[in-house]
Amino acid sequence: MSPFRILLAPDKFKGSLSALEVAGWLESGLISDGGKRTIYCRSLPLADGGDGSVQAVLEAGFRPFTVKVPGPTGIPAATIVALDGFTAVVEAATTVGLQMLPGGRLAPLASSSNGFGEAVRAAHGRGPRRIVLALGGSATTDGGAGMLSGLGAQFFNGSGEVFVPCGGNLKDITRIDLVGLCDLSGVDLIAANDVQNPLLGPTGTAAVYGPQKGAAPSDVVILEEGLANLVNRLDEAGLPGTSCALSPGAGSAGGLGYAALLLGARMVSGADFFMDLLGFEQALKDCDLVITGEGKMDDQTLSGKLPLVVARRSMPVPVIAVVGHNALEKDRMPEYNIQQIYSLSNMTDQDSAIDSALSARLLTAVGRQISQTLERARGVRR
Repeated sequence: MSPFRILLAPDKFKGSLSALEVAGWLESGLISDGGKRTIYCRSLPLADGGDGSVQAVLEAGFRPFTVKVPGPTGIPAATIVALDGFTAVVEAATTVGLQMLPGGRLAPLASSSNGFGEAVRAAHGRGPRRIVLALGGSATTDGGAGMLSGLGAQFFNGSGEVFVPCGGNLKDITRIDLVGLCDLSGVDLIAANDVQNPLLGPTGTAAVYGPQKGAAPSDVVILEEGLANLVNRLDEAGLPGTSCALSPGAGSAGGLGYAALLLGARMVSGADFFMDLLGFEQALKDCDLVITGEGKMDDQTLSGKLPLVVARRSMPVPVIAVVGHNALEKDRMPEYNIQQIYSLSNMTDQDSAIDSALSARLLTAVGRQISQTLERARGVRR
């Protein structure tokens, strides 16, 4: 009997394991106890445009280069940009992301996306024909003004002084000079994102995502007023500030999606884009089962996060999801082509999300369970 072919296509388990590590520990369990003779595993670590996107493409063969940038609060940091000659991938999460905040202290008014703009500029200097902006995980709510500053735009206050914009000082912008803005017109600019919010209003980036980044109700008011001022000043500078602010996705990543749209970027589904970039369809060929997963499965998963996109695109091949924690409290979702959900949090009283060694052991145990289930099913079919 030919081996049972499994495609391992997980996202990272945030705070615990990379997507490659998740796939590796699952495989170690699947092929243990004799499974190596009956199961063949193919690994395709995935990402959805958030933290781990650069790592996923590096594991697929892209080359890294290091760029020194200001972090979200201006403290010098370094980020990795991935390049394969044609495409560069720049990631907000590891440039101006929440994980880059000193001591993990949230800074909703003081954080800026300036470093992300500098990283994009450095990537552009390497001559790629396509630049992918992985927008997830930012610590900022500055409408992407910091990003534009990092790309060469100048922001002036009422005293005529140039300053680096952040969420709290957007209200101080009186004029924007775009003369020095990096020319990206010859590049296919891709904004990888799965958020549809506009920039402003009750469903905008400050109101919806500001509190997640530490913004108190009074901070949200400051951010909203500042973003509205930014839109007006961009209109005056000759960019389509108002029309782009209304576009779906403009509110993604604290408004980085807005800045990307101003620069002519195409907004795409992060999960679908990275699956295509990494060759999901080819990897799926001849497979009998797909195992995907993420750190936490919740309502956001149902809005189009990577496990559901994997399940949809795997049809009619069945899919199993392995997650760190399943907040949906379902053990299967056949309506989404997910036949079984394994949750690590159901296997321990400890917090595996912050314990990579524990996560590794539990993933190996899940791999063994799946292998044994497959063996029993094959035995019945013989």
